Amino acid sequence: MSSLVSSDYKKGQPRWCPGCGDHFFLASLHKAMAEMGIPPHQIAVISGIGCSSRLPYYMNTYAMQTIHGRAAAIATGLKLANPDITVWQISGDGDGLAIGGNHFIHAMRRNIDINIVLLNNRIYGLTKGQYSPTSARGFVSKSSPYGTVEDPFQPGELCIGARGHFFARAVANDGPEVIHILKAAQQHKGASVCEILQNCVIFNNGVYDPIYTKEGRRKNAIYVEHGKPLLFGENNEYGLVQDGFNLKVVKLGENGITVNDILVHDAHCEDSTLQLKLALMDNEHGFPVALGVIRDVEAPTYDECVYQQLNEVAAKKPYHNFAELIDTNDTWTI
Repeated sequence: MSSLVSSDYKKGQPRWCPGCGDHFFLASLHKAMAEMGIPPHQIAVISGIGCSSRLPYYMNTYAMQTIHGRAAAIATGLKLANPDITVWQISGDGDGLAIGGNHFIHAMRRNIDINIVLLNNRIYGLTKGQYSPTSARGFVSKSSPYGTVEDPFQPGELCIGARGHFFARAVANDGPEVIHILKAAQQHKGASVCEILQNCVIFNNGVYDPIYTKEGRRKNAIYVEHGKPLLFGENNEYGLVQDGFNLKVVKLGENGITVNDILVHDAHCEDSTLQLKLALMDNEHGFPVALGVIRDVEAPTYDECVYQQLNEVAAKKPYHNFAELIDTNDTWTI
């Protein structure tokens, strides 16, 4: 049992707008870290630029705010330089998926052992309300006054499509679930992505209204748990079944449907087909929003493989440092 408490990880006074989802998330992150029991001096929190990227200032750990879009690059280098440190990357949807999109997909592909938190409010908040890579088609903003003509990234689809092995999602003000997925991400060896759905009260207020309250989540979200049937609703009266290559919402008791007909969630399945479908569900198409750990699959990590390769190569060399290198080769004195 850890003797650490959330205040051991706190530092400074957060400077975000009242009601911003960053406040909710930061409180849950402090609590999650205390429950994980990893001492602050063994943790590094890395961010880029944006409202959410101020978070390292409020962490009593090693912390660094880098430049726009480069948090994953710095986090990767840090993990390789010091594989014993726990690395958390904090990015917004703009910082992480626009200018930082290339670093994001390659962190997934390499499976570097870092924990990426994507705080997704579907807007650029710090630069005052431009649309972001996750803003919906038709979204009206300062940079799209007539509505965007682009389809957005779906973070879960992007993560899994880039060969990601861990993807989870929670709503910023749902403290217990945020803590749950953060702890699961830390336990996972390899690149993990936790998408946090959060409200921007100034520039995109209400974007997640259907699931931003407990009552809303009971109606419009589904908490997925490995090995458990995919049930949802105020009384778990609805479920998900496979319908050809798609998912379908059914009601228990109708047309002879029983709990035995409901799909059971398999977060550890290497085939990501059903996990991807869960990640893509939304209320606009008659589905609940999936919350929880959607994908969690073991695979070799980049940092472990790099050090294994270095050790194998070093074992075959007749020298292991500069002095031995000089002694191994021909030398002469002038």
